[in-house]
Amino acid sequence: MRRALAGFALLALVACGQGEPQLAPLDAARAALARGDGLSAEIVLRRMLEQGTPRADVAAYLGQAELAQGKVIEARDWLASGDFSPATRAHGFHMLGVLEMRGGNLPAAGAAFDRALRSDPDSPELWVDIGRLRYLGGEHTLALEAAERAVALGPRNPEALRFRGQLTRDTRGPAAALPWFEGALEAAPDDADILTDYAATLGESGRTSEMLAAVRRMAEVAPRDPRLYFLQATLAARAGDFDLARGLLSRRGDLDRLSPAMALLSGVIDLRSGNPASAAQTFDRLLLSQPDNRRVRRLLAHALHLSGNDRELVYRFGDAAMRSDADPYLAATVGRAYEALGQRDRAAPLLEKASRVDGPRLAPLATSVPVEIAQTRGGATGADAVALVRGLLAADRLPEATAAAEAFRERFPGSSDALGLAGDALLAAGQPAEALERYRAAAGIRRSWPLTRRMLAAYAVQNDRSAAYALLNEHLRAEPRNREAAAMLALLAFDAGRREQGAALLDHALASGGRRDPRLWALKAEAGLLQGDVNGAREAAEHAYRLQRSDPLARRVLARAFAASGNVAAAQALAGR
Repeated sequence: MRRALAGFALLALVACGQGEPQLAPLDAARAALARGDGLSAEIVLRRMLEQGTPRADVAAYLGQAELAQGKVIEARDWLASGDFSPATRAHGFHMLGVLEMRGGNLPAAGAAFDRALRSDPDSPELWVDIGRLRYLGGEHTLALEAAERAVALGPRNPEALRFRGQLTRDTRGPAAALPWFEGALEAAPDDADILTDYAATLGESGRTSEMLAAVRRMAEVAPRDPRLYFLQATLAARAGDFDLARGLLSRRGDLDRLSPAMALLSGVIDLRSGNPASAAQTFDRLLLSQPDNRRVRRLLAHALHLSGNDRELVYRFGDAAMRSDADPYLAATVGRAYEALGQRDRAAPLLEKASRVDGPRLAPLATSVPVEIAQTRGGATGADAVALVRGLLAADRLPEATAAAEAFRERFPGSSDALGLAGDALLAAGQPAEALERYRAAAGIRRSWPLTRRMLAAYAVQNDRSAAYALLNEHLRAEPRNREAAAMLALLAFDAGRREQGAALLDHALASGGRRDPRLWALKAEAGLLQGDVNGAREAAEHAYRLQRSDPLARRVLARAFAASGNVAAAQALAGR
């Protein structure tokens, strides 16, 4: 039976049409591996072994074939010994490095890649994986250098272009990354990995119709790829068809449900479909793996409140909501929970805090790890260094926090995380200019919204509104669907007297998924009053009030809108509340 399968695979691989030359067995196996068909490659290669081909000549490719099928143990049987022929030595150690990297053994992966480089220093695919290894190890600057080297060696190599696009997305945002993915697709139009990245990046850029076209193309070339369901579900959710989105997600396997992106989308769909208890469970699991993720924390708080678990909500987030770095949404949600529990004395300061619209008042995130435990662990790894520095910050031991952060940065000078952490310590120590130097260096490697928020905190300390405006404007161009950035930029635009721009930015924030946010509607009402649009202001204020009657900002702006329209009694009634 195995011989029959081998013969069939060989025929399938080489029978491309009458008159075309037949591929040699090793070339046929390479062709199968190039298209991700590890099983066909394995059949051909094992047939070669049966016919007397030395093991050293095919071990590298058999290891790759096993990796392509997810068979890690079998791949190690072929790769770990390093017994490769001279012609396949570079590829063999390259595959060994990939195997070690997937297993989390980064030093062993680096050693294998070094041996591969000695045999073939000009392989773009090898430099791509070296870049990925460096990125995993926190060496972000060196990862970018490896990506640039890969593109220089293979200007039309699809993997090199794809990796460069992924790093560009981290550094400059999704819009800047699109040309790299488009170049990769020109070289490999049927590559499902590239199509996945391209479609997702189009979605992040707000180009939904183009994302749909890319997803349809992926459905043609890889109809059984589980990522296709995720992309289709994302499109359905953005269109508001949550039943369809849930049905698409249900077609994916349980293993995929462990991915953060999948968990986030699944929770959001549950939330919008009226199942907040299930959403809360999903966000709770996700927050365990991403404890500093503000967005997940907000979503969990919102889901707990909607599901009636207000006691758990205030227990978990009551202290965090009172912190100086708490975002208004979390403060409002916890305030409403206290109100639902009848504790108006605790609700009032939180709701009042949430209603302020003075712009960002940020501070570096604290950690839940006590400083004594963090010191015991030391700062050898990235996670331990973060816990140590933030633990020292929480304990107000600022000189020690700054020293620990700088020590971590010096050990990993090319790490965006280390640079950002050093900026956090300097900002907390009252050195905003020095903190901005670290933040700018981190942003040059990998820019994210949390990093932008921390840069805004430094600008706020310096009262540099023009720099904050420029930073937000740049971030919104790179990440156009970021409604929090749009709302912050709108506030700065109003502050500078740019009323029409501010109003347009608020409309953009509402259109980017913010239509259920009472604060955005309240701000839109404020904008209407500033522009003399009393009717529009009243409609927006009434909508904000309907969404959340206990929100002080919504009540205040509705009272002002009633007063402006001549309904003094309604305005006084709201003011009295």
